[in-house]
Amino acid sequence: MTASYRQPGLVLTDRHFTVPLDHDDPAGETIELYAREVVASDKAHRDLPWLVYLQGGPGFGAQRFIGRQAWLARALEEYRVLLLDQRGTGHSTPANRQTLPLRGGPAEQADYLTHFRADAIVRDCEAIRPTVTGGAPWTVLGQSFGGFCTVNYLSTAPEGLSAAVITGGLPSLDAHADDVYRAAYPRIERKVSAHYARYPQDVERARRIAEHLAQHAVVLPGGYRLTVEAFQSLGILLGGSEGSHRLHHLLEHAFVRTPQGPELSDAFQEEVQGLLSYGGHPLYALVHEAIYGQDTRPTAWSAERVRAEFPQFDPAKTLAGDGPLLFTGETIHPWMFECDPALRPLRETAELLAARTDWRPLYDRARLAANEVPVAAAVYHDDMYVDTAHSLDTARAVRGLRTWVTDEFEHDGVRAGGPRVLDRLLALARDEV
Repeated sequence: MTASYRQPGLVLTDRHFTVPLDHDDPAGETIELYAREVVASDKAHRDLPWLVYLQGGPGFGAQRFIGRQAWLARALEEYRVLLLDQRGTGHSTPANRQTLPLRGGPAEQADYLTHFRADAIVRDCEAIRPTVTGGAPWTVLGQSFGGFCTVNYLSTAPEGLSAAVITGGLPSLDAHADDVYRAAYPRIERKVSAHYARYPQDVERARRIAEHLAQHAVVLPGGYRLTVEAFQSLGILLGGSEGSHRLHHLLEHAFVRTPQGPELSDAFQEEVQGLLSYGGHPLYALVHEAIYGQDTRPTAWSAERVRAEFPQFDPAKTLAGDGPLLFTGETIHPWMFECDPALRPLRETAELLAARTDWRPLYDRARLAANEVPVAAAVYHDDMYVDTAHSLDTARAVRGLRTWVTDEFEHDGVRAGGPRVLDRLLALARDEV
């Protein structure tokens, strides 16, 4: 069943699909997928090529646009766009603390979640493509983790693609999670140093907040336990184009005077709750390290273990001295499953996923080396979320892939740069630049 409706200048159609949970068992259990079709109203009756958008994450439903925002404006000039809620996200059989108990206990939940990586998402795309396009190949736009999915697509089903565009999402083809985070912490430190250079007053503000949290048990309005480590994880903002400014504005109204002395303000606590809670995207926490699993080595809370190699991120050591507090970001830690009420019921499930040793390879070097799909990728010069050196190594491994390396944008460049970024990448893929 489909339902169409309008926004100014657009016709939108809700699309629903049924796909196997495990594509290797097509007669087995099924799940539902949701996608929103978008077309310019003046082209609604035209036979247009398709572009499918794969959202970053993992764990986020496709962006909910209002009108012709960001890159969508450029895409609608020539494409009919499919905004896919990847399995487990948005309206696509969501996986969260409320729904996962339907599977059974933690072991059954962990087994279920092994089917929510890039390879399954790509097979979903191939399962629905004949219905959507009539069998014609389509263009894929992969942002961040959506780019990881796109490289898997090129590895496993390139016949489904007419072109591929990747923004901030060229993964290492063979790095273990430890390698990913060993490269990440120095990048994060550079982003924090740049933030403090821009806003030097935030050095004292961040230390003051951390000292308060070290001395007081703070529970946010939604039940989140705000520890020093949780406060540090607000550094995830620093990977976005506006993130440094958003972090600064957050820190500047942290405290208010009360009869009991200085306390964290309600406004600060409300905003922090929204930034730290995984209530809306628990899969990000549950399978984030699993997206790097490709062999018999467990991920084993990689970001937490590797962090010990970088003692400058240890808040206790920082507060015992007089140096600046370093924020973190784009890392998942076991303590999050204690602090966040949206994750607490899933702690044992997360432990089982972290211990898993049967991950299948996601990328095929031989097929990528023989690639014939036009493909272009934006690589951000010092991307906090995806290592630039890893991305460029992968770019060299994909035959014909053209890169646009830029320091004009951060990781969210396809949103911040809007039509210009997509236009540049489409031109690169078509060899027009």
